[in-house]
Amino acid sequence: MTDVLDNVGELLAAIRTVPDFPKPGIQFKDMSPILGNPRLLKMAVDELVRPIKDLGVDKVLGIESRGFILGAMIAEQLHAGFVPIRKAGKLPAQTISESYDLEYGSAVIEMHADALEPGDRVLIHDDLIATGGTAAATGKLVKRVAATLVAYSFLIELDALDGRSQLEGSPVHSLLHL
Repeated sequence: MTDVLDNVGELLAAIRTVPDFPKPGIQFKDMSPILGNPRLLKMAVDELVRPIKDLGVDKVLGIESRGFILGAMIAEQLHAGFVPIRKAGKLPAQTISESYDLEYGSAVIEMHADALEPGDRVLIHDDLIATGGTAAATGKLVKRVAATLVAYSFLIELDALDGRSQLEGSPVHSLLHL
């Protein structure tokens, strides 16, 4: 357990806060220093996979755009497929969509209509959970196609914003708590 705590501490120390991005008042949590360090990148993925490795995940849904990076790496370690969740208008084939509110506006996300099969066991991954709107909207997409949402995964959770309260009924695994 000490190794996990040491890893979490080292990863936390690497997170950079960028004030007033993307708009005044937002304290953006930047994971780029982790991505730029191969040892920290491997450590982050290994720690994200640890609590979900035995859940029988068939597909990992990575939320645009930073959720693509670690999500694809998690999918590879789980021997699962990867499904990108994109902003509206970015996917080339037929899509299904869901609108949602986020901490500084509103948006629409989409996935390919044929990306999941009924019964697929799905993990939703994003780099960060704040208010939970994006992840909750992604969960609604999973339910609409009758796939099974087994868990949510986040590198960073902003605890004060209580985003996990928006994620009904599925386990939430967050590696770093700020």
